[in-house]
Amino acid sequence: MRGGTSKAVFFHENDLPSDRDKRELVILRAFGSPDLRQIDGLGGANSSTSKVAIIGPSSRPDADVDYTFGQVGVDIAVVGMAMNCGNISSAVGPFAIDEGLVKAVEPVTIVRIFNTNTQKRIIAKVPVRNGKALATGDYSIDGVPGTGARIDIEFEDPGGAVTGKTLPTGRPLDIITICGKPYAVSIVDAANPVVFVRAEDFGLKGTELPSEFENRPDAKIISTILEKIRGEAAVSVGLVPEASHAKTKSPELPKIGFYTFPTAYMDATGQKIEVEDIDITGRLFSMGKMINAYMGTGAVCTIVAANIPGTVVNEIVKDRLGNKVSLLRIGHPFGVMPVSGILEEAADGISVKRGVISRTARRILEGWVFI
Repeated sequence: MRGGTSKAVFFHENDLPSDRDKRELVILRAFGSPDLRQIDGLGGANSSTSKVAIIGPSSRPDADVDYTFGQVGVDIAVVGMAMNCGNISSAVGPFAIDEGLVKAVEPVTIVRIFNTNTQKRIIAKVPVRNGKALATGDYSIDGVPGTGARIDIEFEDPGGAVTGKTLPTGRPLDIITICGKPYAVSIVDAANPVVFVRAEDFGLKGTELPSEFENRPDAKIISTILEKIRGEAAVSVGLVPEASHAKTKSPELPKIGFYTFPTAYMDATGQKIEVEDIDITGRLFSMGKMINAYMGTGAVCTIVAANIPGTVVNEIVKDRLGNKVSLLRIGHPFGVMPVSGILEEAADGISVKRGVISRTARRILEGWVFI
């Protein structure tokens, strides 16, 4: 199934081995990993198309289905399950309805999803017609050709999804020194932990497309520094004991991305993104590479960061949006990703009670995969 700007292979939980190690072997074989081309499996040879979703009925009274997400390594034999994917989350509701796990109610079916990775609940509002999730419609999202039915996804209480704290270090801004040079970073955990850094600290404009970035003569140097920063952040949030372990032990988390002020650029489709179209320019990395669009959970984390005074994101948007941000438009390589926040006044400032994104999703194929 495609969910938002990602694709995943969806399995019923009872169709996979219950033993975690055996389950991982089956998934890796189904995807053709490890192999850069994933030529012998269903993987799409990049992080956005090498994902797995495992769905089953929920035993919780406040949820309809349990959903486990896996980031399948392309060239490494790992299925990372420490995180969730916001884009793939948008396809869980349609899958649950079409597979009979949730009763279809027209015109919109509410699907209560419990994400086992983050132990958080997600509410999906799925358009339905004739007992099936509706795939066709007039809603479009940047990064996906054509249009589809709009699915609204609400991430409840996104703060502390992995570490238990919205600010895992207790600070909105930290300094991480790599090779003697200090870098200002904000480590925020909401829906998923993200390390936010400033594009200009790396000699970047912030509007680079993945191909432009990879063709830079200093791309490997910058990527190495970003990975070292990510490794130090992984230690500080308790994901690995040593920074050098992050690449192999926690390649999927935390995410890292560089950001700058709204800047006009030409996106990967040739569309001109004007300054007034966006509130911030961002580029996210996953599994060591800049992704072509923007992660749903990353968008939720970004709007949470926008509402925390002193973060890299807040410093970029506060003059334009203030310290109370209920809508944030993020300029990414394939266009613009809007994300909304349902806000609540808290003793220590503004709290994002729900992060909301709108996506489209559809079933691409169903059948058997031979392992």
